[in-house]
Amino acid sequence: MHKRKICVVTGTRAEYGLLYWLMKEIQDDPDLEIQIAVTGMHLSPEFGLTYKKIEDDGFHLDERVEMLLSSDTSVGIAKSVGLGVIGFADALARLNPDIMVVLGDRYEIFAAVQAAMTAKIPIAHIHGGESTVGAMDEAMRHAITKMSHFHFTAAEVYRRRVIQLGEMPERVLNYGAPGLDNLNRTDLLDKDAFEKAIGFHLGDLSFLITYHPVTLSPESPAQALSELLKAIDQFSNAKVIFTKANADTSGRIINQRIDEYVGMNPLRAKVFTSMGRMLYLSAVKHVDIVIGNSSSGLLEVPVFKKPTVNMGDRQQGRLRADSVIDCMENEREIVEAIKKGLSDDFKSILGKTVSPYGHGNASLKIKEYLKNVSLQNVLMKQFHDIRYD
Repeated sequence: MHKRKICVVTGTRAEYGLLYWLMKEIQDDPDLEIQIAVTGMHLSPEFGLTYKKIEDDGFHLDERVEMLLSSDTSVGIAKSVGLGVIGFADALARLNPDIMVVLGDRYEIFAAVQAAMTAKIPIAHIHGGESTVGAMDEAMRHAITKMSHFHFTAAEVYRRRVIQLGEMPERVLNYGAPGLDNLNRTDLLDKDAFEKAIGFHLGDLSFLITYHPVTLSPESPAQALSELLKAIDQFSNAKVIFTKANADTSGRIINQRIDEYVGMNPLRAKVFTSMGRMLYLSAVKHVDIVIGNSSSGLLEVPVFKKPTVNMGDRQQGRLRADSVIDCMENEREIVEAIKKGLSDDFKSILGKTVSPYGHGNASLKIKEYLKNVSLQNVLMKQFHDIRYD
């Protein structure tokens, strides 16, 4: 009997963290064969060669598609997309999967999907229908939706939006966010073990900071980061854990500035190129507040009933729990947002926080769907018109 071959593509540490349990489900199913293609930041020494973590987790890497130029300019990223399409054309010809699975909206995934569509490989897309107004990822996500054949959204409003884009309703499933499976299925470290693992002691007050470039903004991220660093200096007793930015336009400016800050404040700050799934979630569990503009602040942090200070426009348009405090990228607003998040009044809100992204059992549901869905005539996509009469 032919085992259905499912190729999972991953390009960043964060996205792999969201895909991990789905990959395990596919790997452990005797009727399925998993293929794994890594690309982008996973293969970059600058970003920690995170493909090794995937191997350490017990996965075999079938293809490594080099596409990341050592440049974070718009020209460099456009060229990286071109290299990705070329690399994935060859990789998919060798793998010949029955279905390719991708998550999210980054340019590495955009490249992989273009190659798969041309190769007539059915594509399953996770986390479609979302809106991030401040990032070019917005347009890429919707473009990936239109090139894909099966859709797994993280909330009902996103399911409706994918249908609004013309996708057939029976192929658009709202199973919730697969990243939340991590919270139910990962053994997190207690505080002592966590501090030992990272070689850093938390304080009476501890911050976790992840700040990425806002890719559509004409402003340099250096200014916003400078405002953030000035804001956290107002909390001189706080210990600070930074995780570095992605390989987006101007990401290196952010990472260089963080390295300088940590170098000047070695006793109260520590930076990680990549913490990995278990350490990152353990950090969320033990810090007092999460600050920055990462999607994890909206997706995973609310489940821990911890406050998120969400800066600027990067996540504009995304659903958020009551535990998320939005602020502009200036020192005064960031300080006010941190104070609000740490206040006694806000703690009562945190206790009642409900995640808008489900409760964590999406990976099994997605695997079962991919295993059993008919692939007959799936490539002949029809456009689903919404009737307004």
